[in-house]
Amino acid sequence: MRHSTPLPFDVNDKPVIWTVSVSRLSDLFRDITLEYDNLATIEPINLGFDEAARHIRERLATERCDAVIAAGSNAAYLKGRLSVPVVIAKFSGLDVMQALARARRVSDRIGIVTYQDRLAELAEFCTTFGFDVEQRTYATEEDARAQINDLKAAGIKAIVGAGLITDLAEEAGLTGVFVYSATSIRHAFDDALEMARLTQLESNRHRTRNAVVTDTLRARHGINDLRGESAAMESVRQAVVLYAKSPATVLIQGETGCGKELVAQAMHREAPRTLGQNRPFVAVNCGAIAESLLESELFGHEEGAFTGARRGGHAGLFEAANHGTLFLDEIGEMPLTLQTRLLRVLEEREVVRVGGTRPVPVNVRIISATHCDLEQRVRDGRFRADLFYRLAVLRLTLPPLRARPEDIMTLAEWSLKNALASLGARPHPNLHAEMAACGPLLQAYAWPGNVRELRNLSERLALFLAAEPLQALTPAFVLSVAPELSGRPGSTSTPLASPWPGAASVPTLPSSERVSDVVARFGGRRDAAADYLGISRTTLWRKLKAEG
Repeated sequence: MRHSTPLPFDVNDKPVIWTVSVSRLSDLFRDITLEYDNLATIEPINLGFDEAARHIRERLATERCDAVIAAGSNAAYLKGRLSVPVVIAKFSGLDVMQALARARRVSDRIGIVTYQDRLAELAEFCTTFGFDVEQRTYATEEDARAQINDLKAAGIKAIVGAGLITDLAEEAGLTGVFVYSATSIRHAFDDALEMARLTQLESNRHRTRNAVVTDTLRARHGINDLRGESAAMESVRQAVVLYAKSPATVLIQGETGCGKELVAQAMHREAPRTLGQNRPFVAVNCGAIAESLLESELFGHEEGAFTGARRGGHAGLFEAANHGTLFLDEIGEMPLTLQTRLLRVLEEREVVRVGGTRPVPVNVRIISATHCDLEQRVRDGRFRADLFYRLAVLRLTLPPLRARPEDIMTLAEWSLKNALASLGARPHPNLHAEMAACGPLLQAYAWPGNVRELRNLSERLALFLAAEPLQALTPAFVLSVAPELSGRPGSTSTPLASPWPGAASVPTLPSSERVSDVVARFGGRRDAAADYLGISRTTLWRKLKAEG
């Protein structure tokens, strides 16, 4: 659902998010709000249940709100009573384990009280790690109070739960251990921002729906943008031209930064008119968005399909790409439940919107891409075998930059000239000779980020060169800007001397620093963090996911 080129919010039209809580969750909401203040207008509502529902409904009559964030029983109550989308903040398994560990410092016997549903995996965890935990559920506040009194009578002194539970536990003279972590609340804020982004995307699509091809539905790159004179790149260009003649699905595989979407766009533009050369090109990242939102974005939804569904419903990306190309980036990250729906669309050539029953015929050419080994995921049971073979009728593997070293200098010079032009600076008359002198340094580097990393380095070099026009492009200067090229241990975290007086140090990520810390330092702005680290938003998302 998240497009490969993110659509930023209008700075004058930031999303409006309300947080709802009456417990200690309010403090956590307040702390996290500071991180997202530059991304959205966030307001706390310190009410609960019916009071909160009435208050929000009254304000929605005259005010705008894009999403409400709440948790536990309060969120469940609001979700079915508000027209605005309600994002439920959920605690993770790690949150539960950490809370149990804190509770065990108080007592060997622990109670955990959750709203409506029991934690199915808790029994096995407790057996494995020797925790004595009594698990209870509740439906109302009175029910929760009764469960806590019952646990107290049984000799339990520490109770794990959400805000209502911990408040009631302490009211009963017990130790309440709050289960939510800041990480879980940040996930809720991210989902709320994404929901607001989709609302804006839908609004933009509605305004331009009658256009033949809009800026957001057009392939911007062609075969000439696949640069490089190596035999490997010539083979890629030949495959693009050949595959463009067929309406069959294509699976593009390659490391991050190899230019998979650029190849997909070139394939789309090389196609005959009947296959979509002048038709829509729609891109979606299957791994960077929640499953429920991805389903609605791909297949569309009918009015009333879920809380927050747009009046009149909306067409999904399959319908938007009709008679054109739908590019499914990071297809390996698509949830299994949606893989089944995707397979049916590919087989039946029709889509049924979420909450609907009427099939809508679609004629879409599917190009998918992945950085991972899909065949291994099939063997692991993480990707459907029938979908894999349906997507991979034609296959194209892109070579990493290190496999075509003869292209490095051509790409580096072209990227640097473009980066200088974007800054309004002119390249040195002897730039070609200076680049040649830097050739051994650039060609000896492995380029794990591939062409994207090379382009990012060029932009970094251009910034310093534009600020100091007399600076020569020497290997020493390049190393001072990009110490990682030296390949020495610690070079990625210890920049060399600054290339010019007063210059800022090169942004790098020390081995001890987590990517999530960098994102937090930028106030939750993932695009800014990705630019700082010199990686794509997709790579940033994968690193955040790996950190848990």
